[in-house]
Amino acid sequence: MSTLQISLAVVGVILLGLIVAYNAWNYRRHAPKRPRPVDGDKAQLEPSARFEPALDGLDITSMPQPAPAAVDEPLMDAVPAQDVAQTPEAVAAAESADTTASTEPVQTVRAASASAERKLALDVLIDAIAPIRVDHPITGEAALLVQPTTRRAGSKPFRIEGLNEATQEWEAVRAGQRYTAFQAGVQLANRLGALNEIEFSEFVAKVQNFADALNAIVELPDMLQEVGRARELDQFASEHDAQLSFVLRPRRAAWSPGYIEQHAASLGFVTSSMPGRLLLPSACGVQPPLLTLAYDAQAAQSDNLDQTAVHEVWLSLDVPQVPRSEEPFAQLRRVLQALCENMEGFICDQNGYQLLPQVFDPIAADLQKLYDRLDQRELSAGSMLARRLFN
Repeated sequence: MSTLQISLAVVGVILLGLIVAYNAWNYRRHAPKRPRPVDGDKAQLEPSARFEPALDGLDITSMPQPAPAAVDEPLMDAVPAQDVAQTPEAVAAAESADTTASTEPVQTVRAASASAERKLALDVLIDAIAPIRVDHPITGEAALLVQPTTRRAGSKPFRIEGLNEATQEWEAVRAGQRYTAFQAGVQLANRLGALNEIEFSEFVAKVQNFADALNAIVELPDMLQEVGRARELDQFASEHDAQLSFVLRPRRAAWSPGYIEQHAASLGFVTSSMPGRLLLPSACGVQPPLLTLAYDAQAAQSDNLDQTAVHEVWLSLDVPQVPRSEEPFAQLRRVLQALCENMEGFICDQNGYQLLPQVFDPIAADLQKLYDRLDQRELSAGSMLARRLFN
């Protein structure tokens, strides 16, 4: 073999190696970013193999360890536990503490349920209400037996409440209670539109059947008046509804689902029952989530999550659903900035146009005006009435 042939062979091998190296580098560069291993997933060393430095930098793992004290050995002249536990006063105190600890969670849950029930009560502001009079108290079992099987009139929520004989408060009909009056209501508007004549007629039929079954008298509202109120309320709601959505896209390599969820979790997001959907909970815990982060649901259900590429993430805020006091838009800006920095992405609108930070200030000013108008209408953002109307 001549020198020329040897040189060409060497050059060919070098070129082939460079091509392989470039392809490997290019693949790694454009491969979906994977989540970083957490501290618990790092090298799992045996306890005896770990190096535990003392204050002077020496390895203390090989030093003899002091023998553990016996359980019944008194330390620092303490009174033995069995002597204290056997006194009548201590036994009574322990039983009282156990009873209090066991009843407090139940009372808390009941109080929260009662508070939520009161917030769900019918309100003339957004409901068409029909009072129902009865001659004598009706048991909850009898009322439940003749209640309509559906809770909707068309696309509008429908509800029957009873005036509790004991508490004198309106509530959803429950077994084991007695009611001296009833009222039925249908919501005037929601995001599906205003209450129309057909839905109002369906509401009237349901209420009349319920009243007839109880030998009660119902006072039905005027259809034209209620439909007119519904249209006016729907017009107001459509003019003051705001759902903000921003898109995050990677600057270079795509993201894997695990990579997205890891960074979202570091900002307080939690997974939901829907694949590819994460929620930022409210501070009070009972409100709807502050923000929603979503990406491709099919990618979230892929068999190989590390190799699945996600090219955009949606971050959304449903303005009327979140209280103003939570400062949700400020939270949205903070999350967007953190995700862009940590995930090497950029913000764009739904059409793919990149957004600069300056565009957020006018949006924040407009939201303050929107909050003021909702407050004036007694439909403050995050209130139960606003959550029902903008739903």
